[in-house]
Amino acid sequence: MIESIRKRDGRVVQFQPERIALAISKAFRAVGREEKDAPTSLAERVAEEAEERFASSIPGVEDIQDLVEGALISAGYADVAKAYILYRQRRAEIREAKRYLGVADDLKLSVNAAEVLKKRYLMRDEQGAVVESPGEMFARVARHVSRAEDRYGGDGEQYQSLFLQMMRGLEFLPNSPTLMNAGLPLGQLAACFVLPVEDSLAGIFEALKSMALIHQSGGGTGFSFSRLRPKNDAVRATGGVASGPVSFMRIFDTATDVIKQGGRRRGANMGILRVDHPDIMEFIGAKEQPGFLENFNLSVAATDEFMSKSRQDGEIELINPRTGLAAGRRRARELLGLIATSAWRGGDPGMIFIDRINAAHPLPEKIEATNPCGEQPLLPYESCNLGSINLSRLVRGGELDWDRLAELVGLGVRFLDDVIEMNRFPLKEIEKATLSTRKIGLGVMGFADMLIGMGISYASPQAVVLAERVMGFITEHARAQSALLGEERGSFPLWEESPHRGYSSMRNATVTTIAPTGTISIIAGTSSGIEPLFALAFVRRVLEGAQLLEVSPLFEKIAEERGIYTPKLRAELARRGGVQDIAGVPQELKELFVTALDISPQQHVRIQAAFQRHTDNAVSKTVNLPAEATVSDVIGVYNLAYELGCKGVTVFRYGSRSQVLYLGNGETVPGCKYCG
Repeated sequence: MIESIRKRDGRVVQFQPERIALAISKAFRAVGREEKDAPTSLAERVAEEAEERFASSIPGVEDIQDLVEGALISAGYADVAKAYILYRQRRAEIREAKRYLGVADDLKLSVNAAEVLKKRYLMRDEQGAVVESPGEMFARVARHVSRAEDRYGGDGEQYQSLFLQMMRGLEFLPNSPTLMNAGLPLGQLAACFVLPVEDSLAGIFEALKSMALIHQSGGGTGFSFSRLRPKNDAVRATGGVASGPVSFMRIFDTATDVIKQGGRRRGANMGILRVDHPDIMEFIGAKEQPGFLENFNLSVAATDEFMSKSRQDGEIELINPRTGLAAGRRRARELLGLIATSAWRGGDPGMIFIDRINAAHPLPEKIEATNPCGEQPLLPYESCNLGSINLSRLVRGGELDWDRLAELVGLGVRFLDDVIEMNRFPLKEIEKATLSTRKIGLGVMGFADMLIGMGISYASPQAVVLAERVMGFITEHARAQSALLGEERGSFPLWEESPHRGYSSMRNATVTTIAPTGTISIIAGTSSGIEPLFALAFVRRVLEGAQLLEVSPLFEKIAEERGIYTPKLRAELARRGGVQDIAGVPQELKELFVTALDISPQQHVRIQAAFQRHTDNAVSKTVNLPAEATVSDVIGVYNLAYELGCKGVTVFRYGSRSQVLYLGNGETVPGCKYCG
């Protein structure tokens, strides 16, 4: 029997006949056939033929696969051979897509991951060619970040190895600027920033300049415009009148539009206005104008008083921030309806519950704004770096590996604190504010995939219970690790001004955040943040017009095991995006593989609230609404989110504005050879 086989990258590894049997079994299941002994006997036949044909040479992977096809056909399994050939073809297309992208994929990542890495993350030479593989990128990051250990007498080499292991294993990934900039001249590693906007022309343009520097370095910025005097208010210096916050936001938006973040990442902003600002009406409807403030997410800072008065049908006073005096009154319920109507039309504005954020903030200074996605409230000039644990990688035999989760939490907190040490801050004010509190945000991604791996529906009460248990576990262990680092390295400088929560030291003022993990979840090949799956299948354009059908790997795996994953089902998935209306799919799989629009808005909020109860900072989560949802449904989401303790809430009604993914809605995707 042959002992070795040559892989496509040239490496020679041990020949394993059992892997041939496994591949043949999958091909049988793909056509709905269950042959107990056939895969093993066919694999033995392939091994015997390989031994005869390659007695004096080492066969390649393609050689063995050719033998598998021949064995299936000669044994009378033409339909199985066809399934096997189609699988080979799909894998070849994926490899070709990566080759076309110019990414040396040493970690066997998806095409999506390879494309994202090429566009945004991997090092390039002076001619713009990629000169780094994904594995080399992780090595660069681990090497740079672990240098912080040497400053405190730690074992830098040991932690370099541990950091590299968890990143290469896609168990943990830091925020994008750390992956992009660690070990490179720019050196800016944080993702989240909040800048103050003072009520003067000099203050406004100082914030604009600071924003430009942060965007250039790869960060996102949040602003509260609530300090700016309202439109038509007096301007003593000129004898004229003010143009108001929304008009100044246009300047920030235009500047963002022309600044590429490090040449690889578009700028992102959060614009916030208090609900009691006299210009709140103009702010609420600002993004309903086509092309206006496209580089901003907007959020209304809703007070406890406002939420209470909206239920009682009472009024709130509008306060001029320049004078501190009342400048009018508004019915709170009417105002909430206008916010909901604008969000129903296009997703903006969101809501942040500003008093709740400040009640939970561990320092006396007041929060006014958050980062662009709302999950990281910060003081003026503070920055924060984030990292996420991939929960989907921790499912073993249908159960969560709590021991490995605890290890990753400890390593993640240490990694993020080391990032602060190694960061090159874009402004001295940011360095001072950040080092005073040393806020970090450890969170999760892959929650939906984790639930599927454990056989739990996202739409079930068990999902809410598990969400709270997982996040409680993470925050408990994260605080314990921060306390340990506080003993080793010293607590954050403002520690004495914060509640001690039973600890004698604490390295970081906050330790946990739930971020959206947009691109890093693509790299990790898992579901984003704590969101449900948006769709089980979609078609992606690659290779100058060619299209690849991407199907949830978890669904493919389970459907193959059940013997229902046929070419017909694959085509139906491409057309519909989900399985709820596909005949022949067992009910338990329909319940397990629910997508965002299959889940009630109330369940979306319950999941968010479960995570928020055990998260120091805030939670990024979108409440997806079907196209037929009403403004009353949006108001119901706001009230439920407030009742359940969320720090903010964002809704998106399907099809209400341009979006990244659309469902097939039963139509064949043009040009998709899998969909006809």
